[in-house]
Amino acid sequence: TDTAKRVWELLLPFAGYADVPWLVNGRAISHVPSVAAFAALRRLPAAGAGRTPFVGFGDPDFGVAPAPPGRLRSMPRRAAPNEAGSGSSMRTAYLALPPLPDTREEVLAVARALKARPEDAVLGKAALRDSVLQRDLSRTAVLAFATHGLQPGELPGLDEPALAMTLPPGDTQSPLLTLSDVLGLRLDADWVLLSACNTAGADGEAAEALSGLGRGFFFAGARALLVTHWPVESSSARQLVSALFAQSDPSTIRAEAL
Repeated sequence: TDTAKRVWELLLPFAGYADVPWLVNGRAISHVPSVAAFAALRRLPAAGAGRTPFVGFGDPDFGVAPAPPGRLRSMPRRAAPNEAGSGSSMRTAYLALPPLPDTREEVLAVARALKARPEDAVLGKAALRDSVLQRDLSRTAVLAFATHGLQPGELPGLDEPALAMTLPPGDTQSPLLTLSDVLGLRLDADWVLLSACNTAGADGEAAEALSGLGRGFFFAGARALLVTHWPVESSSARQLVSALFAQSDPSTIRAEAL
């Protein structure tokens, strides 16, 4: 469009993107799913005392044989079926998810920075959906998920956004932490990190950003989220999140640190 061409012409004189006077460099920007959510966040009570500093889930075991690690934290496009199917066909499609060793390093880096207990970094085969649902997360200050993010339609029968967790044995349990699961959590978290692809995406029905997993975690009791509007490259995601928490000044607000 003419407007887009004009914007591009205005940006051309700059030597590089780092020199562009981006709005975010001078203003902290808050994004919430709705005006009602903004008001609800302002009414949240103060955080409880004695909370666990950190719980993180990462490097799930997707049940695949040794394979090259994934570059993106999402379902590979070539293997993304859109048709509905049985639970067994979903499990078959799940095997197309490449492993994400970067996510293990990411969760451990945040755990070290926040001086978390070793058992609060839930990794590999232990990073099951049930590990999330059966754990008391209501006294956790920072909650993190580092894995593949899935959108509705990316697996057979998947009609809501989800996070890919470890593939359990047998066909009776789901490997997916879905929006419905998230809505049932009880949190008292200052920050929830959803370090996966498209975690700020829609719920499959509405087109609004943060109407999916983001809305679910706000509803569950998160005060702030770190989410993505795009496919995430795994190595750079690890570097960004690790460096974010390596900063030692506790007075720095989240937007400034990021």
